[in-house]
Amino acid sequence: MKILYFAWLREKIGAAEETVSPPAGIATLGELMGWLAQLSPRHAAAFAETRGIRGAIDQEFARSDSPLGDAAEIAFFPPFTGG
Repeated sequence: MKILYFAWLREKIGAAEETVSPPAGIATLGELMGWLAQLSPRHAAAFAETRGIRGAIDQEFARSDSPLGDAAEIAFFPPFTGG
């Protein structure tokens, strides 16, 4: 599965995207964030506080309890402001 990172998430992780193969037990967007946080110290820093991080599954915004299913692409966005 392809993971895309935007804004300061990209900076903390040090990459705009990566391809990962989460274990079978990772079923939701929130579980994926928890699993990603364990990959490296950079990932841990990026996902230290997941409240506010938005995720999209195959280009559709999703909640942390949304099932991943057979998603091909997950994108993570930090909290953003604007009007």
